[in-house]
Amino acid sequence: MTMKIALIGAGAMGGAIGARLVETGTVLTVFDLDPQKVAALVARGAQAASSGAEAAKGADAVILSLNSAGIVDAAVFGPAGVAAGAASGTLIIDMSSIDPTATQALAARAAEKGLGWVDSPLSGGIPKAATGDLTLMQGGPAADVARAQAVLANVAANQTHMGPVGAGQTTKLINQVLCGLGFMAVAEATALAEAAGVDASRIPQALRGGRADSALLQEYMPRYAARDYRRTGRIDNMVKDLDGAQDLARLSNTAMPLTALCAEIHRMLTAAGLGGEDQAALMEFFTGAGKPLPVSNNNAG
Repeated sequence: MTMKIALIGAGAMGGAIGARLVETGTVLTVFDLDPQKVAALVARGAQAASSGAEAAKGADAVILSLNSAGIVDAAVFGPAGVAAGAASGTLIIDMSSIDPTATQALAARAAEKGLGWVDSPLSGGIPKAATGDLTLMQGGPAADVARAQAVLANVAANQTHMGPVGAGQTTKLINQVLCGLGFMAVAEATALAEAAGVDASRIPQALRGGRADSALLQEYMPRYAARDYRRTGRIDNMVKDLDGAQDLARLSNTAMPLTALCAEIHRMLTAAGLGGEDQAALMEFFTGAGKPLPVSNNNAG
């Protein structure tokens, strides 16, 4: 049976998820405050809704792809929000990256209205969404997570149930710590290679299969070397996530000195006007933050 899915939030990431869902046969209804973003998905075969409530009517599940807990709250519980149109038993799948504690509070409010909630943040970005190869980390009751995994089967290659509501968001923060530090390490190594006269674009091949190899090395060192700043993510979103990780760490008195430094470097670049750029623009920290970006910058999304 074809699933009817609502998508709330059609930005760069939500748009990529929506495009993949339509491409793989999902009946998709989309709502976003930006009509142009909705129109882009309608052109691919989605249906437009005038509100979150309208999008949720008759939907088997509602996917959220939004930027903050406050926006998620407004989209679900605000006037004409998802909760106003969703039938009892509808599953909300939040693919946003937000605070685990806020997620638990939102899920509790949803339960009061008879709605299920699974937090399902992602890793892999726009390229992996386009090919259906996202990695998803999920929190919620086992039955709800199983439903969510069926909905998202065509957008993800790896879905893992991490525990109760909020566990997915906690895992995403851990993912972002590893990614944030990894981006910085690869950028720093690229700068050293360039300063020492070594062709940085050849290093990923040289290190392939060794202990230093990683997906970040293979994808990002060539981009750093080429100053290829096409956007698949945002520096300012990393600031949000690294701050969230540190907030979580303070609750358990966990020291995170490297994460703190990484967050401040990202914050510095955001203050220099690079917050909307891809992680590849971290090279500007080593080569002159705040200078105009190279011609190779092509912010898709």
